[in-house]
Amino acid sequence: MANISLTLPDGSERSLPEGSTVADLAADIGPRLAKDALIGVVDGVETDLDVSVADGATVEIVLPSSDRGLHTIRHSTAHVLAQAVLELWPGATFAIGPAIENGFYYDFDLPDHATFNDGDLERIDAKMREIMKARQPFIRTEMPAAEALELMNEHGYKQEIIERVTGGEADAELADEANGDVISFYRNTDAFVDMCVGPHVPHTGHLGHFKLMSVAGAYWRGDEKRPMLQRIYGTAWSSKKELKAHLVRLEEAEKRDHRRLARQLDLLSFPAELGGGLAVWHPKGAIVRKIMEDYSRQRHLDGGYKFVVTPNLANGRLFETSGHLDFYADGMYPPMEMDNGTYYPKPMNCPMHCLIYRDSQKSYRELPLRLFELGTVYRYERAGTLHGLMRIRGFTQDDSHIYCTEEQLAAEIANLLDFVLSVLRGFGFDDFEFKLSTRDPEKSVGSDEIWDTATSALRSALESHGLDYDVKEGDAAFYGPKIDVDVKDAIGRSWQLSTIQADFNLPERFGLEYVAPDGSRKQPIMLHRALLGSIERFFGVLLEHYAGNFPAWLAPVQVLVLPVAEDHQAYADDVVGRLAADGYRVEIVEANDPLGKRIRNGKTQKIPYILVVGGDDVENGTVGVNQRGSDGAERDVTVDDFMARLAIDVAQTA
Repeated sequence: MANISLTLPDGSERSLPEGSTVADLAADIGPRLAKDALIGVVDGVETDLDVSVADGATVEIVLPSSDRGLHTIRHSTAHVLAQAVLELWPGATFAIGPAIENGFYYDFDLPDHATFNDGDLERIDAKMREIMKARQPFIRTEMPAAEALELMNEHGYKQEIIERVTGGEADAELADEANGDVISFYRNTDAFVDMCVGPHVPHTGHLGHFKLMSVAGAYWRGDEKRPMLQRIYGTAWSSKKELKAHLVRLEEAEKRDHRRLARQLDLLSFPAELGGGLAVWHPKGAIVRKIMEDYSRQRHLDGGYKFVVTPNLANGRLFETSGHLDFYADGMYPPMEMDNGTYYPKPMNCPMHCLIYRDSQKSYRELPLRLFELGTVYRYERAGTLHGLMRIRGFTQDDSHIYCTEEQLAAEIANLLDFVLSVLRGFGFDDFEFKLSTRDPEKSVGSDEIWDTATSALRSALESHGLDYDVKEGDAAFYGPKIDVDVKDAIGRSWQLSTIQADFNLPERFGLEYVAPDGSRKQPIMLHRALLGSIERFFGVLLEHYAGNFPAWLAPVQVLVLPVAEDHQAYADDVVGRLAADGYRVEIVEANDPLGKRIRNGKTQKIPYILVVGGDDVENGTVGVNQRGSDGAERDVTVDDFMARLAIDVAQTA
């Protein structure tokens, strides 16, 4: 039998007998690799281990702890979840069950409109572990669509998927389920088969480090007019240690949930009377928001931006011109019919900024023109997606649009990147991830030359700053490439906050021009730049990042003064007056409750400094300082010394 030559990712080669599989290659490399291998990647395509490889192929063996390995574990665990539910609930049917970040889910339709409860999760967990202990193999089969429809004759959601994908409807949500006219299935036992593109782990014994987390309702296809399904969420990892670490992170995240902290610290609320996704800001939350906005305004002033203000609604003709009614109508609120036209609450600020640019003739000498607005926008988010401040229907963007020449583009992008990172660092973030999204040739406007110029400028800005970045091929918007900046918070979660995006579409749609040095009229390039993203969402991220312990410069109350007894009230008032006169945010709680109770309440409110004043302090002009996070109180600190220390602490921002 002839041998074949296979290339490994490191460039080395292996010679195996013709007809060898990915599993054979793993075994040839070593017994430990053969034991741990989950799937293979053959010439860039993920495959099961029992797939034969051709001569000359490049093959990667995927291990559990890799990103691909974790995705495979989670997707395979979702299959076991489906198998367990269908065994425990005869007559149940299932829809889709993808791997998601940190876990997986599966959607089910139970007989007689039944719903799962927490006790059911324990039963399902036990059945899943029974299946995993049995080491059932994942066996792949393929068949034409007609046979697949017959096989799934008791599962209408699967049949709908088959009809959609064989009808040529591309859908990322269904990508794991089926693809093309030949439908693939994975069978664990004679009693259970699931439609899936695969690949999967060799057998269920490779699984087991999982936990079922919750149950939620989910409309089929996200359509409120379609049936409500029961969705079970779970998490799965490659080891017991990783699973435990993730559950600890979730526990910490629960403690930091901005919705709980907002109530505890009296920052804001979501009254039911307002409707979903709309918040009201209480005095303490509003002062933090004001500080954030003032900081942003000052940084933009220092950066050469010009402030503009635009209205919250506009005639529909504006959004026809901008293209939002063509491309973004589902995210907009319904129109309001007025006596002189149809009006919409604005979903974006950029069309109005284009009107400001267009209002007068521009010379190349006026470019770059940097416009900035804290502009409130309204977007219709489905009720099921709303999540406190993180997904909200009315929010304020720190929105900037820069109009520049092609020659200025590279310098402006580099300047923007510096500006973005400087402001984010000012709020205490220092761990960033960068993504460069490039053109989808089938879904884009503009010439190849301008796309190449803009993409090159974005890439150069990242590389000149020495920043590592991931490329998201074909993920740009139709009007231009972009850089996304993610930050990692105190417990390692990533949040996508800032965006720098080139746009060739709106300048053309609005007929924007400038007079070039030779007198000709040229079209500017427009850069969109959301720095904080939205004030509301950024506030929520900050609140969770700091667990409510805002740094002194951001804290709604910086100092709390507590007189030990009523006799010390006048001196406490004097201390408050000195602090307030220097611009500090200070409150006093009179001695109506025991001192210990008042100190505990102050700590619950996460106030940076609690000052206790008693008889000795009155005589000596001192205070007792309880600093947030310290082990105990510091006595006999002069007011002058404390104020000097406070000034240094408050100055700790960029």
